Amino acid sequence: MKLAAAITGDLRKIMAEEVKAAEDAVTAGTRQAADGLKADLRRQVTEAGMGQRLANTWRAELYPKGRKSIKAAGFVFTKAPTIIRAFDQGGVIKSKHGFWLAIPTPAAGTGARGKRMTPGLWEQMHGGRLRFIYRRGAPSLLVADDMRARTGKRGGFAKGSASALRTGRGLASVVMFILVPQVSLKKRLDVDGAAERWAGALPGLIVGNWNS
Repeated sequence: MKLAAAITGDLRKIMAEEVKAAEDAVTAGTRQAADGLKADLRRQVTEAGMGQRLANTWRAELYPKGRKSIKAAGFVFTKAPTIIRAFDQGGVIKSKHGFWLAIPTPAAGTGARGKRMTPGLWEQMHGGRLRFIYRRGAPSLLVADDMRARTGKRGGFAKGSASALRTGRGLASVVMFILVPQVSLKKRLDVDGAAERWAGALPGLIVGNWNS
C-alpha cells in the first residue's frame, strides 16, 4: 500500500510538472507568435510608406491575462481598422454624400495634435474662406488667397499682415486642397498572409519553448 501510494504521488508530481511545462511552452510560444505578427504588420505599414504612427496602431494581447495556460491565445488587432482594411483590400473611396473628397496639400498643414486637416478645420483655424476653383478635365481646387510664406523652421503659410494686404507685396494664392470625386487605393498590405505564416510557425515555437 505504501509503495502504491508512493508511486501514485510520484506520478502526480510528474504529471503536474508536465502540465506546468506545457503551460509555460504554450504561453511563451503564443506570445512570440503574437508579438511576431504584430511586428510584421507594423513593418508592412512603414514599408508601404504610411508612417510609424499608423504602424503603431497594431497591438497584441495574450489571453488569459496575467497567467500561463495550456489554452493560451494571442489576439493581434489594429486601432485603425478602417484605414488598415482599405489598404489591405484595396478599392475605391467615395464621399458619403456624393460630394468631393478634399485631399490636403502640404501647405494646408495639420490640425492640433496632428489631426488630419479638412477644409472646415482650415477655415476655422485661419479665420478665412477658401476659394473654389473648378477645372474641367482636372481635379478642382480649394485655394487660400492673400497668403504669405512663413520664414524660419516652422515654414508653411499664414494670412498676410494688414500692411501686406494694403500693398499686395509678398502675397500669393496657395492651393490648400485638391478635390477629386473618388480615390482608388491599391492593395498595399497582406494581413492574412502574415497571420497564416505566424499561425504555421506556432507549433514549432511551442516545441522550442518546451525543450528549452
